[in-house]
Formats: sequence, structure tokens, C-alpha cells
Amino acid sequence: MNFAYFISRRIQDTKNESFSATVTRIGVGSIALGLAVMIIAFAVLFGFKGAIRQKVFSLSSHIKVSKFTANSSYEENPITKQSDLYRHYRNIPEIAHIQTVAQKAGLLKTKEDLSGVVLKGIGKDFDTKMFAPNMVAGEMIAFPDSGYSRDILVSRQIAGKLRLKPGDNAIIYFLNNPERPRKLTIKGIYETGLEEFDKNLIIGDISLIQRINNWGVDSVGSYEIFVKDFSKLNLAVEKVQNKIQPDMRLIPVTKMYQGMFDWLDMLDRNMLIFLILISFVASFNMISILLVLMMERTPMIGLLKALGSPDWQIRKVFIFNGISMIIKGLLYGNLIGIGVCYLQQYFHIIPLDPASYYMNTVPISMDWLVIILLNVSTLALVSFVLLIPTLVITRIQPVRAIAFKS
Repeated sequence: MNFAYFISRRIQDTKNESFSATVTRIGVGSIALGLAVMIIAFAVLFGFKGAIRQKVFSLSSHIKVSKFTANSSYEENPITKQSDLYRHYRNIPEIAHIQTVAQKAGLLKTKEDLSGVVLKGIGKDFDTKMFAPNMVAGEMIAFPDSGYSRDILVSRQIAGKLRLKPGDNAIIYFLNNPERPRKLTIKGIYETGLEEFDKNLIIGDISLIQRINNWGVDSVGSYEIFVKDFSKLNLAVEKVQNKIQPDMRLIPVTKMYQGMFDWLDMLDRNMLIFLILISFVASFNMISILLVLMMERTPMIGLLKALGSPDWQIRKVFIFNGISMIIKGLLYGNLIGIGVCYLQQYFHIIPLDPASYYMNTVPISMDWLVIILLNVSTLALVSFVLLIPTLVITRIQPVRAIAFKS
């Protein structure tokens, strides 16, 4: 057995009531706490970013293609479904799905009140699975084979303002076509928690907008394009840009909602600072603990030197001791961090105020690769830091150390 490792094991087998045993437990606890906090922090960050993105994508898309227009209103110039991009989008491997939508501004009126709204028209190609988590009451719109559906979905915010519930009726007046009101039925109520959508967006049949605007069945307001891998958004944007006509414009979601995505990027930067601080604290704790352990074992260090042990061999004794504490801390840290994440993910222990955080519970998304990297980087960094306090051993004189009283 390796001499340094053997001595290290003997030190760790010290009686539990000794001072070094207490210090060792503190070291293990500090590593465990630091790793657990990092695992939970990353899981919450990824969960929060994923939840916000899912809410945005459920009523928007990764890429929007529409016709250039000089006005800044909600009125759109039509584009055709017969374009090469729409019919052959599968030729672009980065694209997962494309759907057609249209929108039109209006006033939604009940007997008691009215509210300015934007009707977003969707069709049978709309991704209802992505939108489904937003539904809080009622059902999704059913599209007839002919004509158009009079069903609409309204946000909980609009429903509360107009005192609407599923099954109620309301009349919509379109701003540019006030002489053509339509009586609509509230089919369901949704909630994203995002003010950009919940404040004034209602969802209906695209065929209604086509009829109001005197468009043909192949005319739509815009394409909404979804990519398979969001990290390859820029590549998909380039390929889509090469497919569209000169009179069309392309807007990626990072530009449509730039403020929101800049905010999410800022969270990444804050997390990096947080990670550096946690690593610094864990490293500082281990340096302090190892110095205390060496101080308590000063007579042993002097004796080993007197018996001819080289400095590096004695240093390895305490390095092995420190690494043992780190590994135990990592095991406990993983149990605590992953355990807390699972409890939150399945039992929603910690609630949130939807008005402030866009969701009613703390979201969790664990990335096992990140957890592995956190473990490896913590082990590597703190183990390397252990070299610093062991340098003290080189300055200890055997005669004085043997006489040292701890």
C-alpha cells in the first residue's frame, strides 16, 4: 500500500470526538453544500429559461416570415401558401415545422364592457401540443372542413376584465372593417403569464380573418417557423433567408422579443459570477481546514521528517486527506442537490407569484452533463487548491515540530 495513502487513512480513522474529526466534517459539509447549491441553481436556471422560451414559442415561433409593410399597425399584407418555402420546407433539415397565421386588430365587446384585442388566426397546421400547457379552462378550437369556426380562446386576463367564461358569447369589431362585426363564442381560456400575450391576444380561426380581409384560402399573414435545435437558429435563419422573396422579411424570435432574450442572457452571466463565488468559497474553506489539520498534526509531520520522509511524501498525506473529504462532499452534495430538484419537480414545494415570475412554481430542468461537469470541475479545482496549504510543510523544522504541543 502507498505510504502516504496509508497514513492518510489512519488520520481519517481518528476517533469521532477528536478535533480533526470535527474539522473534517465541516470540510465535507462545505463541499456538499456548495455542490448542492450549484446543482439546484443550474436546474432552476435551465428550468426557468426553458419555461419562458416554451411560453414564447407556444404563441410565437423561432422565425417569422411576413411581407414588408410601411405601417406599424397589426394589419398585414398577405403572402401565399404556394411559395417554395412553405411547400418544400422539409428540404431545410434544420426546420421542424412551419405553420401559417394571420392577425387583425379589433374590439371585443360584451354587454357590460369592451377591450382592445388582437385576433391571431390559426389553422389546422397550428402546433396545439406546444400550446396545450397554457390552457386553464375550456377546450382548443375545432376547425370545420368548410367555412370558419366562431370559437375563440381568450387569455385569463381578458376573461377577467370582460367577465367571460367558456361558453359565453362576445362580439368583435375589426378596426379597419367596423361594418363587419362577428359574434364569437369563448371556447377556452389560456394563460402564459407573459404580458406581451395575455394583455390583448385572442386566438381564432384564420379563415375568419381571410374572409374579413377578402383574401383567398391560400393567402395568410405570415409563416411561423420552428427549428429542431434552437442552438442552430442562426444557421436556419440563413437558409430561410435564401428561400424567401425580396419583398418578404424575416425576423428571428431573438429580435422579436429582444428584451426578453437579453434578460435571459443576463441570467447566464449572473450564474457565471455566482459559480465563481461558490468555487472561491469552497476552495478557501478547504485551504483553511487543511491548515488546521496540519497544525494539529505538526508533531507527526516533524516525526516523519526526522525519520527521513521527503516533504512531497508528507504533503501527499494531507492532499489524499483533502481529496477524501472532497469526494465525500461530492457524494452528499449530489444526494442533496438532485434530491431537492426531484422534490421540487414532482411535488412543486416552492411556489411563485405568477404576476412577477410568469409561472406559479419554481421550474426545474436537470442537465446530467452539467451535473457531471460540476462534479469534475469541483474535484479538479479544489484538489489543485490543496497544493497551496501543503507548502507549509516544507517550512516545518523536525526538532521544533516534535516538541510542538497542539
